[in-house]
Amino acid sequence: MPVVSLENTITIAISVKDRHLSAHWYAEKLGFELLYHADEAGWSELRTMTDGVTLGLGEQAEPSPGNSVPVFGIADIASARTALEAADVKFDGDTITIDGMVSTATFYDPDGNALMLAQDLTG
Repeated sequence: MPVVSLENTITIAISVKDRHLSAHWYAEKLGFELLYHADEAGWSELRTMTDGVTLGLGEQAEPSPGNSVPVFGIADIASARTALEAADVKFDGDTITIDGMVSTATFYDPDGNALMLAQDLTG
């Protein structure tokens, strides 16, 4: 039995230099649909062709290639984090909350690969 119960969504988060330009590229080249630009958060999100899978674009001045992070949807990030920490899962810093938008927490698998939990706060 798993430690936490994930929702049926995943966002693949990547770092890009210009979210607006990248969103246009993904729409034009791969047919992804822009869901929104959250300029105050430096984040854009696109719907992929796969149900429940979105692509998140995080803006960074110097993004490094190969920086993909799977972001798993979760209903209650606080209890999920507590359960994972109790199971010796290592987290990177505090849970980050953007009021009215999302709470996120980055954690690592045994090989040091970054993964993230995200609780949607919009609805």
